[in-house]
Parts: sequence; C-alpha cells; structure tokens
Amino acid sequence: MSGDTLKILFAMIGYMLVVIGIGLYFAKRAQANSENYFLGGRSLGPWVAAMSAEASDMSGWLLMGLPGVAYWCGLADAAWTAVGLALGTYVNWLIVAKRLRRYSAVSGDAITVPDFLSNRFHEDRKIILAISAIFILIFFTVYAASCFVTCGKLFSTLFGLSYHSMMIAGAVFVVVYTFIGGFLAESASDFMQAVVMVIALLTILILGTSAAGGLDAVIANAKEIPGYFSMTSIATPETDAAGVQNVVGGIPQFGGAGSYGLLTIISTLSWGLGYFGVPQVLLRFMAIRKEEELKKSRRIATVWCFISLSAAVMIGLIGRALFPAETSLLTAGGAENVFVVLSQALLPAVMAGVIMAGILAATISSSDSYLLIAASAFAKNIYEGIMKKNQADDKVVMKVSRIVLLLIALIGIVIAWDENSVIFSIVSFAWAGFGATFGPVMLFSLFWKRINRAGAIAGMLSGGIMVFVWNRFLSPLGGVFAIYELFPAFVISCIVIVIVSLCTKEPSEQIIKEFEQAAGK
Repeated sequence: MSGDTLKILFAMIGYMLVVIGIGLYFAKRAQANSENYFLGGRSLGPWVAAMSAEASDMSGWLLMGLPGVAYWCGLADAAWTAVGLALGTYVNWLIVAKRLRRYSAVSGDAITVPDFLSNRFHEDRKIILAISAIFILIFFTVYAASCFVTCGKLFSTLFGLSYHSMMIAGAVFVVVYTFIGGFLAESASDFMQAVVMVIALLTILILGTSAAGGLDAVIANAKEIPGYFSMTSIATPETDAAGVQNVVGGIPQFGGAGSYGLLTIISTLSWGLGYFGVPQVLLRFMAIRKEEELKKSRRIATVWCFISLSAAVMIGLIGRALFPAETSLLTAGGAENVFVVLSQALLPAVMAGVIMAGILAATISSSDSYLLIAASAFAKNIYEGIMKKNQADDKVVMKVSRIVLLLIALIGIVIAWDENSVIFSIVSFAWAGFGATFGPVMLFSLFWKRINRAGAIAGMLSGGIMVFVWNRFLSPLGGVFAIYELFPAFVISCIVIVIVSLCTKEPSEQIIKEFEQAAGK
C-alpha cells in the first residue's frame, strides 16, 4: 500500500475502535435481559432516537447508492426519491410515532414490531406473529446483503483488495459488534454515525462544488447532457453489451432524454410510503423514553434528512462534472463509487480516511439494526412466542437470537457475492417489502378501530407477496407495470385490509377499549 492509502486505513481503524468502545460500554446493560438487548429499556432521548432512526434507515445507500443514481442518469430519479423520503420521514414522525409509543406500551408492553401487531389483535394462535417474523427475516436478510455489498465496494475501491474478502471482513465486524452491544450500543453509535455522515456529505459537497468551479459550473455541465438536469426527463447513458458507458475522445456518450412522466414521479415519490413499515424506525418510536420528546425528535430527523438527501443528490452531479469519464464510474454499479472517488481526489489522506468512515458509519449503523431486528423476530416471536409459548428462559432466547443473527449474516454474504450488485436496486426491493407488508397494517392498526385480525393477516400477506409478484413478473412487462413495486403493493394491501375487515367479525370490546386508550379517548 502507498503512504496515503495507509493513512486512510489508520484513520478508519481509529474510527472503528471508537465504535467498538461504544459497544463495550453498553454491553453490560444490553446483556441484563432481552428487553434491554432488543429495545434498550425504552430509554432513548430525543436526539439519539431521531439521529439513530435516520442513520439506521439511510445506510451506505445514502452515501453510495443515491449519489450513484444522480451521477449515472441525472437529477430526476435521485431527486424525486429524496423528496419522497423527506416527506415520508416528516409524516411518519408526525402521525405514527406518538401513537405507536403509547399503543406498544398499552398492548402488552411490546418490544418488537411483530409483538405489537400480535398483541394488538389479542392473538391466541400466533399467525400474525409468525407472518411478521418471516417477512422480517426475508427482507432484512436482503437489506443486510446491501450493506455487505457497500463494505466490499468501499474497501476494494480504496485499497485495491479483493471485493469478496473485504465484503466478508465487513460482515464479520458487524456481526461481532451486534453480538456485543445490542440495541443501546446500536442506537448510541448510530447517533455518532449520523453526525459523521452529514459532516462527510457537506464536506464533499462544499469542496466538490469549489473544485468544479462553483454551483453555476456544475449546473451548466449538467444541462449539456440531454435530460440530465430535469425533473421531468432522465438521461440515458449509451453503453456497450457489458453495460459500460461508451466514451469518445474523453467524453461520455448519452442518448436522447428519456421520459419521466407523472406516473413515474408518483412511483418514485412512493419511497416515502416505506417509512410506515420499516421496523428499524418504528422501534425508535417504541423506545423513546417520553412521548413529549417526540416533537423535538421529529424536527431533528426532518432537518437531518433534508440536508443529507440534498447533499447526496448534488454530489452525484458534482461527480459528473469533475470525473465525467472516470473508468471506475462507467457502469450503473460502478457509479456508486462516486463519493469515494471524490473523497480521495479532494482531501488529504487522513481527512479522506475520516470521510470514508462516513460510509462505513452508514453501513454499520444499518446492518447492525437489520441483523438485530431480524434475530429478535425469530428469537422473541417464533422461538419464544410460538415454539415455547412464552415459557423459554430469557438467556436461552438471547442465545437463539445470536445463532439466528449469524445464519442471517451468512445468507446475506451469499446474496452479496456478486460484485456487480447495485446497492440502490437491492435496497429498493427490501424497502418495498417492508413498506407494503407492514406500512398499511401499521397505519390501520393505529388509526382505524374497525380493523380486525383477519384484515391484518390478509393485508400483510397481500402486500408482501405482491412486492415479489410485481418485481419479478409484472415490472419486466414495462409500460404502466414498470412503476416501483411499493406503490401498487401498498395500495392493494390497504384495499384488502378494508374489504376483509368489513366482511368479517368486528374486534372485541377489549381490543376497542385498548385502541381508545392509546388514542387518548
């Protein structure tokens, strides 16, 4: 390795030591019982709740996936996605957070999302519990794979090492860290990582804009590419059979501007619907120590999202102005390295190492959340709640969770094995899965007292299955079917919930009483 590369490595190692220190600090409290391990004893303050929710949600996708989309095909796809996510963040904190915090305590003091949904409908036969846990296991395994892809791409780009060995090393670190600290360590480190992420984005945004000759120069360059700097059309890179963009005389080649119509915009904005169903964010609502602090958390989370998402989109445009024909950026997957390329070019080695820690921070903050929640879904909901009928020893439950966590990580490594994987695509599928499976049933459970157990089961199954059906079979047909699978699956789930609930038996008086108590009536 060169001297600069070693400096970057040492800076990143220093950062990782701090993260490990946080895990060790919280380890004793985390091991006390499963509630502390999985939910932190409902003790999160407003800053930690807000920042950890956003950091665990955005992942390496924010620093690699979103800038990569902007670099590859221009403003529209990345910007409308960012708008949808920002709106979704605000509305979720505004209408869901307080009600869920109160309802999860009223409804059997639930400490996981499947727990809450099962308790909400007073299940004897734990069908909702099982369905919830299975979908969480499936989609969080996919999510974890996206994080491992990020680790592999980051380190192989930085140090010229094997993608596969770096991806496995990143996965091992995340597993060990999650074993140690649990939810409190995860949330505390996520808070720090959210700070690192926004500093990293703003640093590259400011330095990159200056290096490109100012904002006007960046915009002027973008406008020269057909459809690139538009919210209603999209750039279309000309590529060869291998998907590599053609370059002639040092100039990347583009075809004519592609259409980006109203249906596509609605489809892209629907990313915001995912927030109502992602467990890593919903858990923060359940874990905050006081309802009164949620207003402050909402403001913090919304401001963080606006700044971070805006900066990530602009970094993609800046990268296209500064490195239009960089060899490592000439494929859709390779374009996701634009943040790394800019950091190495614009910063001294040690500073670049700290900024690279921003990507690592995002990846760790997300993957430990995914692994922990997925493991808890099996250990608490399937093993303890169904297999042992709530008779399992708490320490045994925690051991089972760690075994499952390891198995999920191994499957995630298998999914991430293809080094040409596109982070944005992997995340978008898992995001749709959570949004359509849990979003509608969560909203109806919190705000419609007529929803019953049959409606909840039908809604979850229809939403989750439709994500697979739309993505695998309908989307390839093109035309109206090419929209993001989250939108149709979410709508179908809502319709099914209403129809099935109205056609079946009304909820019991006890369930209605708990609903009204959570609603403050």
